[in-house]
Amino acid sequence: MSAEQRRQQKVIITCAITGAIHTPSMSKHLPVTPEDIADSAVGAAEAGAAILHLHARDPETGRPDQSPEAFGRFLSRIKQRTGAVINLTTGGAPYMTVEERVQPAARFQPEVASLNMGSMNFGLFPMLDRFTDFQHPWEREVLENSRDLIFRNTFRDIEYVLRTLSDSGTRFEFECYDVGHLYNLAHFLGRGLVKPPLFIQTVFGILGGIGPHPEDVMHMKRTADRLFGDQYRWSVLGAGRNQMRIAAQAASMGANVRVGLEDSLWIDAGQLAESNAQQVRRVRQILEGLGLDIATPDEARDILALKGPDRVAF
Repeated sequence: MSAEQRRQQKVIITCAITGAIHTPSMSKHLPVTPEDIADSAVGAAEAGAAILHLHARDPETGRPDQSPEAFGRFLSRIKQRTGAVINLTTGGAPYMTVEERVQPAARFQPEVASLNMGSMNFGLFPMLDRFTDFQHPWEREVLENSRDLIFRNTFRDIEYVLRTLSDSGTRFEFECYDVGHLYNLAHFLGRGLVKPPLFIQTVFGILGGIGPHPEDVMHMKRTADRLFGDQYRWSVLGAGRNQMRIAAQAASMGANVRVGLEDSLWIDAGQLAESNAQQVRRVRQILEGLGLDIATPDEARDILALKGPDRVAF
């Protein structure tokens, strides 16, 4: 096996630290303050995550905060303490405008930014069956209102993000929640607005997107293979209880994996994860049990053709 083949077999672990889906009332372990987000991110990196996917929150209410100032409170702290790749959200929260969502990545020019590849229904309201007590009024309201929520990511929105960040050298984690999102990405590839290698994050188990069945995972992989061939690097995200099962299935098929408290609050059935690092350690145990090697941050940079930490604006 050549050095190039060995490099491509390394598995990149992304850890999504806090996100916008879960609320502080759902888990006391969800990081909310800048200090907690920084500490949790560093812990995930030390556990083996090569990429840290970051959202910000209001430290008083826990509500998602997409202002650049909110991100500025922890970005330098994380960069000073770890060499992991920083990945900033442009998804923000489903009720934010695209202009609001892109601001942190436009200001800080990270190595990677997430980019949602299509509009969709985004149903969070089933969480109301599992969580009934909330600290802040906005929490129940956001979940309830998702019965009538369209997460807007039109072709114009996507192109706006691509063009806004094009001169900074930021590359993308293309989040694809359904098969049509892969075709949307192929459209932008055909127009030359995105460049290989494409880092495609296929998302399973969100109500409104593709389901978490093993056949769904295989269907997304087959479709991506047909559309992109060797021009992409595949990663998977299983929401909630699907997190580790989908990671195990897809990793055995050659995927990279994403875990973290943004995507799932759990470590076992009925048991809350105590940290992002705990989830990283668990998925690393699964990967290494499959005989797979874990990519370092610098190996991830090489695999994904990233610009390097010296070219970010923080």
